[in-house]
Amino acid sequence: MSDDQAYPQAVSAVRDGASAEDEARGLYARLNDDERLGLLDGDREFWEAMDEMMHVGYNTVPYVHGEVARLGIPGLRFTDGPRGIVMGHSTAFPVSMARGASFDLDLEERIGRAIGLEARAQGANFFAGVCVNLLRHPAWGRAQETYGEDTHVLGEMGAALTRGVREQVMACAKHFALNSMENARFQVDVVADDDVLHEIYLAHFKRIVDEGADALMSSYNSVNGEWAGQNPELLTGVLRDMWGFEGVVVSDFILGLRDAAASLEAGLDVEEPFRQQRARDLEDGLAQGQTSWAAVERSGVRILATQLRFDASHDAPIPSTKVIACDAHRALAREAASTSMVLLKNDDVDGAPVLPLDRTDLKRVAVIGRLADMANTGDHGSSDVHAPTVVTPLEGLRAALPGVEIVEVLEDDPVKAATVAKDCDAAIVVAGFTAKDEGEFTDASAMFASDVESLYPPRPDADPEEPLLVAVAGGDSVADGGDRIRLTLRPVDEAIILAVADANPRTIVSMVAAGAVISEAWRHEVPGIVMSWYSGMEGGHALADVLLGEVDPGGRLPFAVPTTENHLPFFDRDATCITYDRWHGQRLLDRLGVAAAYPFGHGLSYTDFDVAVEGVRRLDDAVAEIDVAVTNVGARRGRHVVQVYAVGADGGKHLVGFQVADVEAGATTHVTVPVSLLPAGGWDPDRRAVVPPHGPVTLLVARDSRDAEALEVATPAP
Repeated sequence: MSDDQAYPQAVSAVRDGASAEDEARGLYARLNDDERLGLLDGDREFWEAMDEMMHVGYNTVPYVHGEVARLGIPGLRFTDGPRGIVMGHSTAFPVSMARGASFDLDLEERIGRAIGLEARAQGANFFAGVCVNLLRHPAWGRAQETYGEDTHVLGEMGAALTRGVREQVMACAKHFALNSMENARFQVDVVADDDVLHEIYLAHFKRIVDEGADALMSSYNSVNGEWAGQNPELLTGVLRDMWGFEGVVVSDFILGLRDAAASLEAGLDVEEPFRQQRARDLEDGLAQGQTSWAAVERSGVRILATQLRFDASHDAPIPSTKVIACDAHRALAREAASTSMVLLKNDDVDGAPVLPLDRTDLKRVAVIGRLADMANTGDHGSSDVHAPTVVTPLEGLRAALPGVEIVEVLEDDPVKAATVAKDCDAAIVVAGFTAKDEGEFTDASAMFASDVESLYPPRPDADPEEPLLVAVAGGDSVADGGDRIRLTLRPVDEAIILAVADANPRTIVSMVAAGAVISEAWRHEVPGIVMSWYSGMEGGHALADVLLGEVDPGGRLPFAVPTTENHLPFFDRDATCITYDRWHGQRLLDRLGVAAAYPFGHGLSYTDFDVAVEGVRRLDDAVAEIDVAVTNVGARRGRHVVQVYAVGADGGKHLVGFQVADVEAGATTHVTVPVSLLPAGGWDPDRRAVVPPHGPVTLLVARDSRDAEALEVATPAP
């Protein structure tokens, strides 16, 4: 056997029943010491690759880690997400928060399948876009990259994406753990008690590990006093010892660890994405006894075994690049965008709901706002997808309404907007945020600050007296994104909405944001509000589909919207230390005894439904099922999300199950809702696990978390 067939032969052996670990040890034994250390970080020299990242682009080709060409070992070939593949000109799906609003696991799995195809077609085998950090506070800059405030939604949606992606490439969940702040991510220590940690902030990661995730990425922040990228309790105590995780742990990029040897000892397998601290320091650490060759082998075997297990269970041909942003994927992006949009408000105007708009009544429509004709698909950090085209709201409405005069006002001018709206049959105001307002904090001054210069290898031919920020970024520290500085719209946006609503009774606001927007200044003055999110490359078409009733607005809020910031947990975007407890979002509002502007799970339809419980079964201690009949009693097809809640041991109401029902007018659809009772349970320190409640559990089958007409059912004892 030639050397370059060593890895393919090992894959074949695993496919025939051999142990992946045994085959990985055999491959590891054939490596020299440099190759063994080379498994543990990226393959490219740091400063050469950084210059390319800073001046050419981020992740334009796969970032390769641990390739050994002479043995045929491909290495981990990284591409980022989660709203699509960041390489090339890929399909830009709606952001994860929008997809969380769909509550649709089948849809998310299909999106994962499309993402996997586009990743593999562009040379990747490792997708690090299963982002499931919990939305603790709506100011969090990267809220758009996750699915909501609820651990059950995060776990189930992340598992669905993982299933789809893994049909083609390895799936990596991130950021492990407690990464729910952006500006302070390189400095903050997040403190949490064990019960809070395991019940609220880690449970969804465990769900995705159980689904078969190949890798986890550690977070930048510190957890209970130790950096997450070198935290032995998280990376070994929880992941390996408690959960039995057999895959790979990789660091977040550049500043994801602070000590090469300590990270290896703690259980971090790969430093991403380039040759950095480990390339510089690990040989000395081995010589000084700070770590050992046994630790190198442990991680090396895990890295190789993870690749072998995956490749042995997948043999589909590499897809053609024609799959990238193909018609089917564009159609899927449009479906996802329309399914995710949440109808927050739909009051009557002249005796009928303002939405959907009747196209036969429309002769002249105003489309207003700075975002109305902007390609605004999300932030410009590591999740940025460079779609070949983006349909804006204005373009989508024009395409959907041929023969209707569309009049736009794109400038920040309330008077002009009201003047134009007054003479129109309807006015649509598109308001919200952009990558400058929220997203990954792309501030070079944080990445290259003097207090982290010691984490970088020497820069070739650099002036030792020149600050790193100047040498690498030219001293430019102008930043986009970061944590939001306001939870309301801009004052001028609110002024435009109020002026337009005063001029035209048929005013609809399309809100573009990743999280809750406090709207008390204007929401009572407009009849129609749609949460349209960062809706991807087909978002303009999808918005038109929803506003004109071609599609029932299918989304439900994956978070609660408060009436005031006073009803939110403490948040300091410049914090160096913060304590996380279990109270945030809807459950904090419930604890405070205050109403939400819009509760968790809220979303209206263009039709009405009757719901009846047909049966309930307790399958084991932690799992139940509820059979539900959903009848559409309206005149048009609609989409209902059945939501199941339970009161937990902490006294809070927890989502424990959900299922989508698409129902024709006048028809009844029967669905079975899978229920996990673990969110209603609690942390058992003796068993070192989250355990379900003892005995029967009372469940509420509801339209949202505050549904006063929820149906109460009890599970039998296991």
